[in-house]
Amino acid sequence: MKFEHLKPSIQALPEEPGVYQYFDKEGKILYVGKAKNLKKRVSSYFNKTQDHAKTRILVSKIQHIKHIVVLTETDALLLENSLIKKLQPRYNIMLKDDKTYPWICIKKEPFPRIFLTRNTIQDGSEYYGPYTSVRTVRALLSLIKELYPLRTCNYNLSPENIAHKKYSICLDYHIGTCKGPCEGLQSSEEYESDIAEIRAIIKGNFKDALHKFEQLMHDFAAKMEFEEAQKIKEKIALLANYQAKSTVVNPKITNVDVFNIVSDESYAYVNFFKISNGAIIQSHTTEIKKKLSESDQEILELAIVEIRRRYQSQSKEIYVPFKVALGENLKLSVPKIGDKKHILDLSLRNAKYFRQERFKQEKILDPERHTKRIMAQMQKDLRLPVPPVHIECFDNSNIQGTHPVAACVVFKNGKPSKRDYRKFNIKTVIGANDFASMEEIIYRRYKRLLDEKTALPQLIVIDGGKGQLSAALKSLDALQLRGKIAIIGIAKRLEEIYYPEDPIPLYLDKTSETLKIIQQLRNEAHRFGITFHRQKRSKSAIETELENIPGIGDKTIVSLLKHFKSVKRVKAAGLDELIPLVGKSKAYIIHRYFTSS
Repeated sequence: MKFEHLKPSIQALPEEPGVYQYFDKEGKILYVGKAKNLKKRVSSYFNKTQDHAKTRILVSKIQHIKHIVVLTETDALLLENSLIKKLQPRYNIMLKDDKTYPWICIKKEPFPRIFLTRNTIQDGSEYYGPYTSVRTVRALLSLIKELYPLRTCNYNLSPENIAHKKYSICLDYHIGTCKGPCEGLQSSEEYESDIAEIRAIIKGNFKDALHKFEQLMHDFAAKMEFEEAQKIKEKIALLANYQAKSTVVNPKITNVDVFNIVSDESYAYVNFFKISNGAIIQSHTTEIKKKLSESDQEILELAIVEIRRRYQSQSKEIYVPFKVALGENLKLSVPKIGDKKHILDLSLRNAKYFRQERFKQEKILDPERHTKRIMAQMQKDLRLPVPPVHIECFDNSNIQGTHPVAACVVFKNGKPSKRDYRKFNIKTVIGANDFASMEEIIYRRYKRLLDEKTALPQLIVIDGGKGQLSAALKSLDALQLRGKIAIIGIAKRLEEIYYPEDPIPLYLDKTSETLKIIQQLRNEAHRFGITFHRQKRSKSAIETELENIPGIGDKTIVSLLKHFKSVKRVKAAGLDELIPLVGKSKAYIIHRYFTSS
């Protein structure tokens, strides 16, 4: 394959929105692109012959792929824009400054104006956006104008100028779109109250203002001004689809480094964002192998120093997930809410995706290391004395006590070992008694392994809570295996893990590989048990129906099923089909039984 060196990177890409970057063999940026689905978009470059010569040349030069995961397609569009401007890749169309995305500005001045702008100025004004649709911004501003009479003039409405009656009311006052603050006809407090409501609307908090929107629409309708009412309705519909703000751009966040970390038993993964003028202009994630039992704090402190040195960062402020010791010259922030926290969360998201991609690549390129890592992680998560290389999981299956069966599935090195699966017919238990059934099959399974001197598992997983676990323990005690094999129960409702003689369950991270393997074990045991149960019920139903025919024995039943394959076909068979197979006498008995019933 021509792009064999890129195959692991492409296969490991997440199916999430984001921005991808292509680099040549010298590490120079070739291209920046956005994607609704990173894996599909990047794969499309290599899965087919490109029609355009320039694209073919670009693809032939790609030696390395990097990406940044974001939350939405809009975020990907905005991040692509900022990275193209910063990095100026050779194969991207260069974006002009007059084509930047629009913002809504609440001007820092007495009686603030609100307007659309493409330029953000650091003068203390508030900027909201950027927006990918000018139409959305204009609809929002138009609706605000319908709801709140605001001034549009650029007068300096200082208290002194108003007191000296420097300005006079204009046409806007007379047509009702302004309340005349220039002549003191509207107080600063009333105006600021309106601005506070508008600020909430721009941020996407529509609940408080929704009543006003609807009331305005109903008022127009009551006045028989249906065209105006329809306009308001269309504007409200537009607003429902607009994104209030981006997590990747905020003009108040400038010249900041963002770091976050995720780790496991053997490795830590540190993500770094460089923020300039409110936009992500650099992203890098590094993998760090643990030597001892280093804490996340220790690793993050070392990583921050090294990454800042490598990228020659001079930022004086750093966002981190927890306090770290980096001296007194840097301002450290641990954001809890707002846009700063969104940026920190996005950094963590990228660190986690990088970790997942490493796992996927590791599974392809080094499956032995992948298996050892998972086993080590399971040993740590489940507090086991040894890695659970051999795991057995048990599940009971019955319907209202009929045909009780059980299943044992076996995983070795984290994967199903189907040749070791076992089915059990419950022999000593009458009716629906899951606890007694579990006690029976655990005893039978491990009594046989002991008799055959076969290797025992390192871990037993019981599908059920405390009751099933206690029943299984009785059998282990009887076989003197308590303490020689680790055993846990997993309850379905909240996926809690129960240990013997421990009333407090363990709750694993819902995204952890350990929980996923245990869930896979449990689901596989359930599937295997249900399949066996269905087969048994089906066989029982067939045998019962044919055995109910007087004068028909087992040999005749076998002959009928071999020939007709099902009871349904036996029922439908005529005498001319039955007589050659079972003889005239039995044929008449069978035919009469099914036609008279």
